[in-house]
Amino acid sequence: MRHLFERAQDAFYGEPFPSYGQRMQRLQKLLDLVRNHQDRIAQSVSQDFGNRSQHETRLAEIFTLISSIKYMRKHLRSWMKPRPRQVGPAFQPGRARVQFQPLGVVGVIAPWNYPVNLALEPVASALAAGNRVLLKPSELTPHTAELLEELLAQAFDSNLVSVITGGPEIARAFSELPFDHLLYTGSTRVGKLVMEAAAKNLTPVTLELGGKSPAIIHPSYAPAKAAQRIAAGKWFNAGQTCVAPDYVLVHSAQRDALVAALVAAVSGYYPSLEHNPDYTSVINAAHVQRLHDYIDDAESKGARAIQINPAAETFAPDSRKFPPTLLIDVKPEMKVMQEEIFGPVLAVVSYDVFEDALHFVRERPRPLALYYFDSDSDRIDQLLDRTLAGGVCVNETNFHFGVDDLPFGGVGASGMGRYHGPEGFATFSHAKAVFIQSRWSGSALIAPPYGAKIERLLKLFMRL
Repeated sequence: MRHLFERAQDAFYGEPFPSYGQRMQRLQKLLDLVRNHQDRIAQSVSQDFGNRSQHETRLAEIFTLISSIKYMRKHLRSWMKPRPRQVGPAFQPGRARVQFQPLGVVGVIAPWNYPVNLALEPVASALAAGNRVLLKPSELTPHTAELLEELLAQAFDSNLVSVITGGPEIARAFSELPFDHLLYTGSTRVGKLVMEAAAKNLTPVTLELGGKSPAIIHPSYAPAKAAQRIAAGKWFNAGQTCVAPDYVLVHSAQRDALVAALVAAVSGYYPSLEHNPDYTSVINAAHVQRLHDYIDDAESKGARAIQINPAAETFAPDSRKFPPTLLIDVKPEMKVMQEEIFGPVLAVVSYDVFEDALHFVRERPRPLALYYFDSDSDRIDQLLDRTLAGGVCVNETNFHFGVDDLPFGGVGASGMGRYHGPEGFATFSHAKAVFIQSRWSGSALIAPPYGAKIERLLKLFMRL
């Protein structure tokens, strides 16, 4: 691992500012890799999950990645251009600009839930910015990690892009390498460890963490309409999505209507579960048990669980198809309201006064995503002003992640830093301040020895 890092570092020193043409070529190679191996990518991801919907993989992993790389190629020339900055009267006739320079060697630690997109999207941004990359895929998706290692080795020299596989010990050692920037996507608990390790080298970090993303339904909005969109976003990838709705805030008078609409929506999307290729499995047995523990804890403390099993199937003991489940009458002290659910379980929280719903969200750690359902533009603007989240969708869920020109990232406990679009290029670049002095300069007028002349100039400068 150290050898691969040092090779990449040496290669960067030999080519510290790749040209526009070189960067475009590298992005094209990555684009071709994804396009030409779509079937293998979908198969490897499904193999890791036990069953992963082929269409969900093509939508969330492949389509979004292809779209993003094409967007980068379209805008790269303008991103690379130095940006002129204003020079005050005291510094004229000098000139100033900001020049975007590659940082060097970037580390990317990818998660298991979207093991291709969340690995290669930051790799693409880092290459667009002119860097070299070391990628650490998740050990929970070994087939996908092996495929990424194979394909990236075919497309790139190892001193440009390398893949390092292994478990937690390898990830810990990876975090301790003196990268010029480190991007981690995963849990808040591990994110703290990554940040601690990176701090030893003063490595700047981008942390994409997650948290409990709420969906708020205003009393004026039709519960059935909200349910369709919440269900689609929640049970995509069986809820194993960092921006998936984690809990829903609904007026108490509409709670039962919402629950009925959610059951109907999920039943329509997934009329069967166990052998339905559209319904994704939970990643492993440990996460299945974690979800059962959440439900058991909630029920023991007074919550009511509604399992959505349209075909009344009996699941095999070793099945990782976890039935969509609603939890009603949840309380803040339940584990399901303390931890990110990250699975096909949705908590439903009732409120009596809309202001209480906003207070409920604001008094908790800032979420990665917030979803608001309302048709009144004034109330929408007020909510956007009064809540803080990594990103927001109005009358929809999850879609903001796929908009190429929007930044993606968390705030507070849900993460720090952002990438995607121009923000991705900026994250992996150094915005270097450059001042160019004119041939005719007045700098001699402010050099010592100081006296009456500098006093007059200072009075002039203060009035400018």
